[in-house]
Amino acid sequence: MPVMVGCCAAVAKEVTMEEATTEEGAATVALWRERFGMRCLGQIFIPSAQLTKSFAISLMSSSTKILALFFILGPILSSATTPHVIHFRSPELYPESLTYDHSAQHFIVGSLDQRTVNSVSDAGVIETIISDPSLPPNASFLGLAVDKLNNRLFAVIHSFDSLHPFNGLASYDLRSRQRLFLSSLPSSPSEEDGRSPIANDVALDFKGNAYVTNSAGNFIWKVSQEGEASIFSTSPVFKRFPTNTGKLFKVDADDGTARNVLLNEDLPEGDGIAIRGDGVVLVVSNKKLWLLKSDDSWGEGVVYDKIDLDGERYPTSVVVGREGRAYVLYGCVMEGLSGKGGRELFDIEEVRSEKESEDEKIWIYVLIGLGLAIFLIWRFQMKQLIRNMDKKVN
Repeated sequence: MPVMVGCCAAVAKEVTMEEATTEEGAATVALWRERFGMRCLGQIFIPSAQLTKSFAISLMSSSTKILALFFILGPILSSATTPHVIHFRSPELYPESLTYDHSAQHFIVGSLDQRTVNSVSDAGVIETIISDPSLPPNASFLGLAVDKLNNRLFAVIHSFDSLHPFNGLASYDLRSRQRLFLSSLPSSPSEEDGRSPIANDVALDFKGNAYVTNSAGNFIWKVSQEGEASIFSTSPVFKRFPTNTGKLFKVDADDGTARNVLLNEDLPEGDGIAIRGDGVVLVVSNKKLWLLKSDDSWGEGVVYDKIDLDGERYPTSVVVGREGRAYVLYGCVMEGLSGKGGRELFDIEEVRSEKESEDEKIWIYVLIGLGLAIFLIWRFQMKQLIRNMDKKVN
């Protein structure tokens, strides 16, 4: 901060705080004091005898304000804003599936009763991006996944019509919004109990291959980039546990071998799965959202938090949106399957972990403490500088 010494033509020189402690600077300050009996800081004139005291008082006042600011700002920063809730309207849409397009920065939802795929903005603005009336009758869009590298959308197609059963995987170009292929998924020759397969969800690998789960059978389909469908994994591990008992499986993408991931608790009726950028796995059921992590590449895993969800609105899917935030879809699908119909309001809601929020609060207070320590060190150094300058001037 400069000390302006001389504000007229006779004496016109600017001396900084550092220069004021040198012999030449002190001499200039003394000359101004002798002639005018005052010094000025910036453009504000202060009597010589009061400069050091006034500056010290100003410094103390500033430190008090900043200290108060730290304690006011701390709780504000540590208390996160309310979770993001998106309401969107579409008569009788009943979306079961949810994904996020990071390129377009919007959500994408399917539909049980309509052969459409729709985008939903953060503000709840809905737009139909795919309309495919050529799909089989009573076809539903179930699982969805975005191929980021090729800007494609993969959609699981299932018809609940027992007279016209159909399971397939469709791929759409997100730029042209045209269908690239529709692959019919084959049935297993050893399908037990005579149950018809139900294609449910889809996951992608880095090569662009798609893997589709079968809710009514113990195998997984694979669909190549070109749309060639085959039965990929029929691991006997799938048959060791009853359906919906909450087991988690790790499946090798090369040969289809599978193993049961050892968890500290089961995930009953688990439906959708999503993976965050930090490796945390999110599993949603119609009642809970579980957060899991593993230290050995999913030989074993730990459920470190679980969050209760609104079962009446029947959540079915979870996705990771911007900034790694988890969102759950409330599509009220059981109401749609029951034939009641009439609903037009649906929700996508952000879900937060209380345990993770507590960890974030600790780090915020640590950063505030470091900032306060740095400020106190700076304050001490400035006081020393003022004392040294005053000694040399006087």
